[in-house]
Order: sequence, then structure tokens, then C-alpha cells
Amino acid sequence: MSTEKKTRATRIQRTGTRFSQAQKDLCDYFHCTRGYSFPVAEHLSKNTPVFLRKLVSKLEEDQSIGRLLCFHPINEFEPFLESIGLPPTKYKHLLPKNIIYLSDDPLLLENYHVLWSYGVPRIKFGRIYLESAEVFRYNEEVLLSKLKNYENFGISRAAIVKLVTCCPNLLVGEVNLNILRVYEKLSSLGVQFDLVIQFLSDRSKYNWSRVSEMLTFLDRMGFDKQALATLIKETPVFVFHESGKNIYLLVAILIKVGLKTDEILNLFVKNPHILIGNFVKILGHSVIFLTEIGMELGDIASIISTHPQILGSSLCRSSNSVLCHLSLPPKSLSDMIKADPTKFTSLACTRSVDEPVHIDEQLLLKAKTEFLRKVGFAECSDEMAKVVSKFRGRGDKLQERFDCLVNSGLDYHDVVKMIKMVPPVLNQSTDVLIKKIDYLTNKLDYPLDSLVDYPIFCAIAWIE
Repeated sequence: MSTEKKTRATRIQRTGTRFSQAQKDLCDYFHCTRGYSFPVAEHLSKNTPVFLRKLVSKLEEDQSIGRLLCFHPINEFEPFLESIGLPPTKYKHLLPKNIIYLSDDPLLLENYHVLWSYGVPRIKFGRIYLESAEVFRYNEEVLLSKLKNYENFGISRAAIVKLVTCCPNLLVGEVNLNILRVYEKLSSLGVQFDLVIQFLSDRSKYNWSRVSEMLTFLDRMGFDKQALATLIKETPVFVFHESGKNIYLLVAILIKVGLKTDEILNLFVKNPHILIGNFVKILGHSVIFLTEIGMELGDIASIISTHPQILGSSLCRSSNSVLCHLSLPPKSLSDMIKADPTKFTSLACTRSVDEPVHIDEQLLLKAKTEFLRKVGFAECSDEMAKVVSKFRGRGDKLQERFDCLVNSGLDYHDVVKMIKMVPPVLNQSTDVLIKKIDYLTNKLDYPLDSLVDYPIFCAIAWIE
């Protein structure tokens, strides 16, 4: 190793050691000096890297955090708000103007403990504080009674915890009746609420009234209960995707081209992936394209019924530019697509259909695309093609590694986001992923959620 690299490695090691010691000193300060319980003190010290780095930068060579804080009191709300998942850019305007000690806001700490004891991850409190800060100002037992109200309707504690982190406003005001309607509707179909609720993301917002109306809408369309239950169980993510908005748009398009209710329902059951992602938007463009080249609605309906993935996977170019490029009259292009709908992508879209590959490669590709379809990618889409090209290994291994990340505590939708940003995340074995997560959280003392913004950490080579 060169002298420069040795010097750099030594400097990194020294910085890491100093940072770890600073964490311990900060924990001692909160616990021994300020009198907070050890679990609270430990959480505050281990989940505030930005605040801690700022403190470390103020230290003299041999000075400790404890000694620094004896003469320079800190605003304890800064590490508190960072420890519950809020970056400085989001919490600066939330800092109280007249107090700097957490102990001066007893209701805040009391409600903090209520949520924590109930099972809500503390790193997820940030969204609750940001969107429904009044939750932390409730008087004694008010917050717990609101949580218990949902339990009394039969919703499990695990589901309530998920709801609280993704929809904080359900703790404000009276019981959210639309959530109860969705719960009752799913229960009546024999679908476990917990199964569906896991697909909520704390990075999205949901319109529960629209979700409830969407389920009622499907029922009124004549969906057989068993068929609807099967559809939800196989593709539960569609229930909350765009809060059900996509269903209305998709049904409107399908009715417009002439599909009957039973044909629409059959299409959903056979192709549940069309209910999520950008399929509806892309399908709308494709239908317009086909009408502009003179194709009859009945023929369009036929293609949608037999080849939905073809029309809903890649955005097509304008009909004029395609006709000009191919030097074809509209009717000829229409006849070509009717004769072989699979040519639509190569003729009309910005991405060409891939050349045939060896049968073994086809099997590998099928497994990979099947995995991506399950986690919400549109089949044959540009996005899917981009991600698939970065994957190595078998499809079942991808699912295993995906599950490993989710089981570590990451949000399902966050893991999907990580894959979109850095697909090679799933090229690591589960053993390596577990080691990296352990190193990040226990050695470097970073919160698990930091992987969402920096997924490259999981993709880089692991050196023992």
C-alpha cells in the first residue's frame, strides 16, 4: 500500500474512532447529566450523525463531548428531531423558540414513549411530527386511547403501527371511518388487512375515501367476490396505488374501446400487473395512436384483450413521425399491427423489441422479469429493461435478496426505490447484505434508513 493510501486509511480510522467515542460521550451526557432513560439517550446518540459531526467539529484535539457541553449547552430538540427521522432542512423551522431542553416539554416525551411502547419505530416518528405535530401535545392517555379505538374495531396492532407511520393524520380528530370501511370490505372478502397494509409507503400520501370508493366500484362492476379476493391477494399493491385512481382511468379506457364488464374483469384477473405502475398512462397514448392510424375500436379492444403488455409497456411516438419514418400509409401500418400485435413496440415505440436469445437466457430473463413484475415494474417497460440488464444471477435469488432487505426493517417501497436507483444492490448475496447492514448500523452507527438515499453502499464490493 502506498504512503498516501496508508495516511488516508489512518486518518479515516482515527476519524471513525473519534466519532464512536463522541457517540458514547453524547449518550453519557443525555443519560447521566440530563437524566433521560438509557434507551432514549442511546437512540439520541446513535441516530444523529449530522448533529454529532457538527459537535465533533467544535472539539479541540483532546476535548470530550461531555466537557464541551458543560460550557456550551445544546438545543436538545436538534438531535431529538434528527433521531426521529427528520433532516436539518426539515426540522429547522420546527425548533421551539423559548426552550432548548426536552425535559421542558413533558407532553412531548410522554407521547414519544406512548408511540414507542406501542411499537412504532422511533426513526418513523418524523413524519408524524411533521404532518400531525399535535399528536405530541395530547394530554395523558389521549394518544393511547386513539390507538386502542382502532384495535377495538378488530385491526391488529401491527397494522395500526403501519397505518400510523404512513398516515399520521388518523391520530388527529375522530376515528377515520374510511379506513374502517376499507378494513371491513377486505375482511368481507376474506383478505387479511395486514397482508395488504404492508404495501403502504411512509413516503406516499393516501386518500382513504378514494380507496374505499374504488373497492365499492369494483364490487358494483360485478366482480365475483372470490375473483376479487384472489386479485387482491396476488397483487395487493394495486389497492393503494394512486389511492385507486388508476382503476377508474383504466376502466374508462377499456369501456371506451368497447370491452364489456366481464371482459374487463377477466383482463384484470389474468393481467393484474396492468393495475399498477405507468401502464394506464402508456395504454392511453397507445390507444390514441391506434385510433389516429385508423384502427377500428373493436380491433383495438381485441389487441388489448390478447396483448395488454404490448400496448402498456413503452411510450409510442406520434403517429405522424412513425408514418413518416416508415414511409407507410396509415391503413398499412394498422393492418401490420392487427396481423401481428407484437410488432407494435418495434414499429411505434422508442424502444425496439429485443432480438431472440438462447433458450437458457430466455428462462433467466423470464425469472428476472417475473420478479420485477411482482414488485411493481411494468412488464416490457423501458424501466424494467434497464434494471434487468444490471442484474446477475437467478430470479429466485433476486427475490431472496429483496426479502432480506425488507426483513432487515426497510420499507417495501423504499427497497423498490433502491433497486431503481442502483439495480446491482441485488447482485450481492444475502450473507453479504446482512454483513453490510450490520456494519452500517452497528459499526458506523448510521440509521438503517440511510440506505434509501445511498443504496450504492449495498452494491460496492465487500472487503473482509
